Amino acid sequence: LLGIFFNVHSAVLIEDVPFTDEDFKDGPERIYRLYEQVSYNCFIAAGLYVLLGGFSFCQVRLNKRKEYMVR
Repeated sequence: LLGIFFNVHSAVLIEDVPFTDEDFKDGPERIYRLYEQVSYNCFIAAGLYVLLGGFSFCQVRLNKRKEYMVR
């Protein structure tokens, strides 16, 4: 959800955008690019979380299956 809100340039999230005073001099285009970069970072992090969660789920299922084979 954060990636979506950064992508639509939500004003509430301006504190989380890494900008400098010079970024405001050229108009909103630079700020919009920073918003989009943070949005992409959020989407990448969410993808990594999904991959790690899927891998963990598979490992749990494989480990439960091995417990039944030992007995």
